[in-house]
Amino acid sequence: MDEHFAAFSFVDRITELEPAKRARGMFAVPSGIREFPRCLIAEAVGQLAAWVSMSAIEFRGRPVAALAAETRFYGDVRPGEMLSLGVDIDSCDDGAVAYGGWANVGDKRVIELEHCLGPMLPAADFDAPEALRERFAMLCGAGAATGRFRGVDLPVPQVVRHEPGHSIAATLQVPTAAPFFADHFPRRPVFPATLLLDAQIRLATRLVGEASTGGEGGLSLQRMNNVKVRSFTPPGQTLELRAEATRREGGLRVALSASAAGKSVATVRVEFGRAKALAA
Repeated sequence: MDEHFAAFSFVDRITELEPAKRARGMFAVPSGIREFPRCLIAEAVGQLAAWVSMSAIEFRGRPVAALAAETRFYGDVRPGEMLSLGVDIDSCDDGAVAYGGWANVGDKRVIELEHCLGPMLPAADFDAPEALRERFAMLCGAGAATGRFRGVDLPVPQVVRHEPGHSIAATLQVPTAAPFFADHFPRRPVFPATLLLDAQIRLATRLVGEASTGGEGGLSLQRMNNVKVRSFTPPGQTLELRAEATRREGGLRVALSASAAGKSVATVRVEFGRAKALAA
């Protein structure tokens, strides 16, 4: 199967579109995959915003390495469920797109993104503009065939230093080849920032689980703040990851960072709390 628009594409159809302003879409999570990580839900919302913004500037550019002020998590998405996606565009031009968005399963909100900014780079550096244009027309029409996504084999961070419940340092070896590189992106393979975030959040979740033995039981991921991706990660690169946990009222906050050869690649802060705090 051609991995382009399959291995890392999470919009099946655009059901409503107000050019350069807003869109609604859908993605059927295949039933045969093992899991659909929360970061991929955020990726689906971001991809819908990318389609709206690329079409608004006639596919001259595409947003990459988005910054997000806040992402709120309300629940998981299981294989076989249908994601309803929505984005509202605050501004869009050849320089950047600013937007917010959300995803639902049925009438249940599972994620919200606020104050996202995607700098625009030349689309032709990453993909064929004509292929993007044709794909957009399909998504706005009958839509794409569902079930294309076959899951992602995520690289596992290798822990090098560990203070249980407090900090972890690890390395992450980005694969030299993987199906998602054919989709992200055909002309310039880049390790998806959302997969990096997923690896970082897994380290944070481990720290929270260890801290739970000290009376912090029942904590779940609630928020992801100040996501900043500062550089592209090419195939084969080795990343150094670090997670540091601190207590906050009602839960834990974990500062996450990734670097390569001493240079910052990405930073983010995640917050874990009890479900009742989320509903308040």
